[in-house]
Amino acid sequence: MKEYAIGIDVGGTNTKFGVVDRKGNIIDQNRVLTNGHDSVQEFIDDLYTGLSPIIEKVGGAEKIAGIGMGAPNGNYYTGNVEYAPNLRWKGIVPLAKMVSEKFGLRTKLTNDANAAAVGEMMYGCAKGMKHFITITLGTGVGSGIVIDGKIVLGHDGFAGELGHTIIRPGGRLHKGTGIRGVLESYASATGVRETALELLAENPNEASLLRDYSEEELTSQTVYECAIKGDKIANQIFEFTGQILGEALANFIMFSSPEAIVLFGGLTKAGDLIMTPTRNAMEENLIQIFRNKVKLVFSQLKEADAAILGASALVWE
Repeated sequence: MKEYAIGIDVGGTNTKFGVVDRKGNIIDQNRVLTNGHDSVQEFIDDLYTGLSPIIEKVGGAEKIAGIGMGAPNGNYYTGNVEYAPNLRWKGIVPLAKMVSEKFGLRTKLTNDANAAAVGEMMYGCAKGMKHFITITLGTGVGSGIVIDGKIVLGHDGFAGELGHTIIRPGGRLHKGTGIRGVLESYASATGVRETALELLAENPNEASLLRDYSEEELTSQTVYECAIKGDKIANQIFEFTGQILGEALANFIMFSSPEAIVLFGGLTKAGDLIMTPTRNAMEENLIQIFRNKVKLVFSQLKEADAAILGASALVWE
């Protein structure tokens, strides 16, 4: 019996990978630089070098059921990475096919946010749920939508880009896409920093601990540190961010009526500072039939492990 799966999470900076058993235990893991190669083939060769000792550790390739991969703009239907904005590989890259040929193992690929949703369904707080949404609040805003126990992929494999839905028409410019007012421009770590810069500029005479930091030092982490010290502007930043995120979640709920929304990613470390205003705004903007029905929870998966688990879970689908 093939007891293990390989999970590979292709990130903009690092690619994390590991061997996982059927219970969701990571036997061993490591990482390589994603963009430290001139070609995709060199990246795959590096991946093979890193994974080989881990595969041997569990008894060789005959013990591995397959490889699951999560990657930016990964298409589940084709196994291709298509026009990923934060990777050096341009155009359409047949990544699943290339990895399968190198390792001699069947390989499935999906969008990185969808991989996180699959991991949540198999190993996390969405275990046993058939209707839920995961929202990853990191540098950007990723999302995975599960309906009837299946990831929503759409006709082309790219459904579920909730971070790019417009929540403030004509609002803040998203530098990556050129579109204004999308959720990602506000409810990401990058968005929190932008809000901090805006509020500090709009209130020049108001004292704030945030003024002790240079523009380069100002991050969502420094905003959090100032907020827990009681800084007024820092707390306003989280209130504003939660308001916008909550309004967006209300829209998502009225579209798909999920049992739960699972929040994941670096921004969730702010705890109640982000959760309370988000939940309040979400409930305020729901019509009666949806109120107090949808659980809003933080993921219980360890952030370092979740991406590997989610990718590996594709093998057991």
